[in-house]
Amino acid sequence: MTAKWIIRIVFAIVACVVIISACRKTDSNPGPKYIEFKVPSGFPAPNYNFATNPLTQQAFDLGKKLFYDGRLSKDGNFPCASCHQQLAGFANFDHDLSHGFDNQFTTRNAPPLFNLVWHKEMHWDGGINHIEVQPLAPITAPNEMAEEINTVIAKLQADSSYPQLFRAAFGNSTISSQQILLALTQFVGSMVSANSKYDKVNRGEAEFTEIEKTGYALFKEKKCNSCHAEPLFTDMSFRNTGIPVKPALMDLGRMRITNKSEDSLKFKVPSLRNVRVSFPYGHDGRFPAIKSMLDHYSSGVQDGPSVDPLVKNKIALTELDKFYLTQFLYTLTDSSFLQDKRFAQPE
Repeated sequence: MTAKWIIRIVFAIVACVVIISACRKTDSNPGPKYIEFKVPSGFPAPNYNFATNPLTQQAFDLGKKLFYDGRLSKDGNFPCASCHQQLAGFANFDHDLSHGFDNQFTTRNAPPLFNLVWHKEMHWDGGINHIEVQPLAPITAPNEMAEEINTVIAKLQADSSYPQLFRAAFGNSTISSQQILLALTQFVGSMVSANSKYDKVNRGEAEFTEIEKTGYALFKEKKCNSCHAEPLFTDMSFRNTGIPVKPALMDLGRMRITNKSEDSLKFKVPSLRNVRVSFPYGHDGRFPAIKSMLDHYSSGVQDGPSVDPLVKNKIALTELDKFYLTQFLYTLTDSSFLQDKRFAQPE
């Protein structure tokens, strides 16, 4: 055999080894599988840009696992999902205040989680100004998950599955707080609710009933849309709607953040999407049903220095008006979101 042929055989063997090695690497770590984030038709541009946290299937799956993992809490009993359940639009089903560590309760009603990438401030008082850091508040709150982030990292690092998942998502098996927060952001930031009957009507795929049409007309006539602006059904503002303070909570709302007296009792305007399933309502969950919420605006508003002018003199609503409005609000229920297996608890 000539030297020329020997060289060719050697090169062929080396090439085969390289190809096999590459295939094995691809099989074990195929690289990121990117997900396109689609802004629904008619929606404004999101506040949060996934360009700074590229949306991938690996990081999304990791965020989902973390969302449902009780080890993010001190005693393992309170994952994020304990206060945010899918059947309630990721609010706390039928709870005014949520249960927390050591038989404690939260001090506010857990808000539903959807369309969060359009929000500039989080929480009822806007005390968190970035979606990526929001999970730190419930994780470290002593009456909620009551854990320290370094302890969370240690627990996850000790689990044989998590380092591999972090490596697949971020290219590094050493877990960091930033990676935890980025993964959670990818999961909750992907929760988009934009396929209710209302949305289908806007897209020409369905029609309102006459009762729903009447409710929609009232919604605009009574200026409900001034605060609950379409299509998100919130204008993201903070307003005092004349809800008196509960002495047991003494929650002064946004004033806690700004220290401005004019912000006393102002709370973030919640979205009305999925309102049919996210009861009870209000920052302290005092309204058990849509009817009781509407009753407040027609007869329960208490005047005060910072009460919003739109409700200061109450809103004239007959019982029939409330019925029509309720029927329209039901059209904001996004059943496909509430049943979407991408966000469901792993079996």
